[in-house]
Parts: sequence; structure tokens; C-alpha cells
Amino acid sequence: MTVVTAIAAVMLVAAAVLTSYRALAGPGTLDRVVAVDSLVALSASGLTVWAAFSDNTTVLPGVVALALVGFLGSAAVSRFRVRDDR
Repeated sequence: MTVVTAIAAVMLVAAAVLTSYRALAGPGTLDRVVAVDSLVALSASGLTVWAAFSDNTTVLPGVVALALVGFLGSAAVSRFRVRDDR
């Protein structure tokens, strides 16, 4: 189990680094918004891996809150983006 969580953590950190680069160097606003939404999803995934590794479920409400914030943020940006395109 420790090897699996270590591999998952390394992959999540690598994905977070690449996504952070996309957020900083993204040519457009929509690219940056998608990158930040991906970072929120990666954070929720990291908390979930930590909960599985430590057998501590007190962080799971934080995972639910991050998922809700990510969804609401994406919905709000897409709504205002559609409004700007008209």
C-alpha cells in the first residue's frame, strides 16, 4: 500500500507542476481557468490519497468542499464566457 500511495503522490505532484506551468503560461484566459480547475481537482485527489494512506477520514469533508468549489467555479466561468461571446 505504501508503494502505491508513493507512486500516486509522485504522479499527482508531476501533474500539478505541469498544470501550474499551463496556468502561468497559458495564452488565454480560458486556458488558465481550466488549469486552475485542474489544480483544484488535483488537490482533492491528493487529499483523497492522503486519507487512504493515513486511514484518517477527517479530510473527506474538505474533498467534498473542493469538488463543490471546482464545479461552481467552472459553471460560473462558462456562464460568463458564453455571455461574453454573444
